[in-house]
Amino acid sequence: MVTLPAPHSKPHDHHAVDSVHEQAATVFRTAWSAVQARVESGEARLPREIIWLGGAPGAGKGTNTPFILRERGITAPPIVTSDLLNTPEMRRIKDAGNLVGDADVVRLLFERLLEPAHATGVLVDGFPRTRVQVECVKLFYQRILDLRSAARGTPKAAFFAKPIFQIVVLYVEEKESVERQLKRGRAIIAANQRVRETGEGVLQEERATDMAEDACRKRYRVFMEQTYHVLQSLKQHFHFHVINAQGDLGSVERAIIQEFQYQSSLELDEETFDAIHHIPLASEIVQAARQHLVERLEGYQRDQATLFRRVIETIERDFVPAIVLHAITGLAKITSDNELFADPQAIAMLVDVLNERGYRTTATVETREVPTRIDPATHYVICTRKPRYRFELRFAGSQIRRGI
Repeated sequence: MVTLPAPHSKPHDHHAVDSVHEQAATVFRTAWSAVQARVESGEARLPREIIWLGGAPGAGKGTNTPFILRERGITAPPIVTSDLLNTPEMRRIKDAGNLVGDADVVRLLFERLLEPAHATGVLVDGFPRTRVQVECVKLFYQRILDLRSAARGTPKAAFFAKPIFQIVVLYVEEKESVERQLKRGRAIIAANQRVRETGEGVLQEERATDMAEDACRKRYRVFMEQTYHVLQSLKQHFHFHVINAQGDLGSVERAIIQEFQYQSSLELDEETFDAIHHIPLASEIVQAARQHLVERLEGYQRDQATLFRRVIETIERDFVPAIVLHAITGLAKITSDNELFADPQAIAMLVDVLNERGYRTTATVETREVPTRIDPATHYVICTRKPRYRFELRFAGSQIRRGI
């Protein structure tokens, strides 16, 4: 089990805070000016959802990004911040002997966000990392809200959907981080050796920080003391997910699924949410139904034991063989003339028992005309209406692999 560190508590330096806000405001204005006209005219659309992904070294951002994208239904490839620094434009700045500043990174990031592929959603890997960048994210969100408010009731309203900003941090402990970094370094060295020996494949970058334990440990501590700390301030503004990435891939994916469960209050417009929120959630109804199911089954056993036992015997005799027969398809349809089901309570018991056992069961009662005698005077066939009971059971069938 991973114990997440508490945010660092540091005394406030108001001058430093003001300085960060001023820097961020300047950086944001410079970056936004490059895309403002296209955004405000509707020529380019801002992403409806942005997942800002961070993580300690070795936490598995690259490994888990595809799963996060699938879970959120995002089809566009991620924007990796480190790749932005290797674009031709950024290389020209560095080749000229200049430093790549926050304004350059944020501007290029904004331009990438406006690409049509990102309209419905995008994941940004490795941003924000600094206090200035964190403040830029806040300013960006507020600018979208301002544009949305200004466009309300106009033809441009459709250009500015309610923004969804989600902060995701993959967390591992220091020991795990160091081990994973060193393992990655060894794997890259081995892969590059095979490329050199065979001439096949592409050489990967061998980072010195993946080769030395001290360097790996320093990278981890820098992340925790700087980036992780500043990300905490975003908890007050956006949906914030810290995902335990310590375990195996399956456990991490389960944690991701749990973290990203749909929340209508987060994703729907306020007006739409207000209009429908009084309708109970399916999860709430299901949870209540399970509780009532348990209560009913216990009541059957306690108060109607004889009838309950007869229903169970009928299931074992008439239903289980049909279930086994249809185990491949996962669908069994059973018709019965058993007079036991003339008692509606017996049908209710059967449905409850099978549902508790994992078979999604429905029951219907039909009536049919059954010839019983011939009227000797008229020679007409006299029919009697008799019930027929139909049951449909659905369950997870067997999966068969077929070779092609």
